[in-house]
Amino acid sequence: MQFNTHFNDIAQSYLFSTVAQKVAAYQAANPGKQVLRLGIGDVTLPLAPAVIAALHSAVDDMSRRETFRGYGPEQGYDFLREAVRGYYAERGVELLPDEIFISDGAKSDLGNILDIFSDANTVLVTDPVYPVYVDTNVMAGRKVIYADANEGNGFLPMPDYSVDADIVYLCSPNNPTGAAYTVAQVQEWVDYANAKGAVILYDAAYECFVTDDSLARTIFQAKGAKTCAIEFCSLSKTAGFTGTRCGYTVVPKALQRGGMSANAMWLRRQTTKFNGVPYIIQRGAAAVFTPEGRSQIQANLAVYQGNAKLIADCMDSLGIWYTGGKNSPYIWLRCPGGMDSWQFFDHLLQNIQVVGTPGVGFGANGEGYFRLTAFGSPEVTREAVARLKALFAK
Repeated sequence: MQFNTHFNDIAQSYLFSTVAQKVAAYQAANPGKQVLRLGIGDVTLPLAPAVIAALHSAVDDMSRRETFRGYGPEQGYDFLREAVRGYYAERGVELLPDEIFISDGAKSDLGNILDIFSDANTVLVTDPVYPVYVDTNVMAGRKVIYADANEGNGFLPMPDYSVDADIVYLCSPNNPTGAAYTVAQVQEWVDYANAKGAVILYDAAYECFVTDDSLARTIFQAKGAKTCAIEFCSLSKTAGFTGTRCGYTVVPKALQRGGMSANAMWLRRQTTKFNGVPYIIQRGAAAVFTPEGRSQIQANLAVYQGNAKLIADCMDSLGIWYTGGKNSPYIWLRCPGGMDSWQFFDHLLQNIQVVGTPGVGFGANGEGYFRLTAFGSPEVTREAVARLKALFAK
């Protein structure tokens, strides 16, 4: 017996675990200090009333013989898949019902989708990058190469035809940088993938924060995307499902290579390894797409968008360069005073008890940058902004 030695090639300490350990140590030594957390991108507002009502109703369904549900379809119940299909149709994207797969969140599927790809594939990710994209591929022994995201390109690297890649990860609006691609820019990536025979794994987890019509809400707004892209989306940030767990993945039937269908392979993988999302959760998720649910969820999103504006306005007033904020819940800022990412983390924690995420934890290009999130309460966000202004106004 041998273990998978590729685990030796990944960072042994997950970024957010290190942050949590540092904060815990500080609080233990300073029990009277109030720490304000603008680091991990977890939501703070409760589920919408329409979702709660649907969850309660589904629990009642499980108490009656005539409405009880056992094993459900691994790819999701039709009522939720149709709701997702209608959501895409609003943006002019027509999908077949069996191109939509209900999941327990984008993070799971972004890793699990790799089951359908050869370990010999070369993977292209942006740097900085959400660590899951890299770690899940390194665990399998794939070669990972990087596209250079930096201030010069607004942390939105574009395709380089001199670079050959088989799998490309894109996230827009981006985690961690908050930068978002326009539809025209996404089209360039789709054209590259189709020219190279590559597949784009497109993370649209934050699409609900986009308010600018020129920015992409889905990769399928680009022509030809169905022959080269798989899209992952989540209700975690859209509807506060971080602890409820539900999302969806779109695998077009037109995506085929070497006579093999990505859709058919993913269906086979899911029916082999996944028993589906619980009926109760799917009923709650379906309520997200109702008129009542949409209205209530938009009210919650408006709170987070307001928080993002508060932080962005603070950066503007302090003359600190940043991306994100307007069409994203993340603000990616250049560390002032020439500090590196962890120095700035410690500076904020020790002096004003504000916690963010060091940019270097997202890759080499993140060194010297820092991520703040808009998912705190308005009260916490306002207090954090006031502390930041007081610290850097000195």
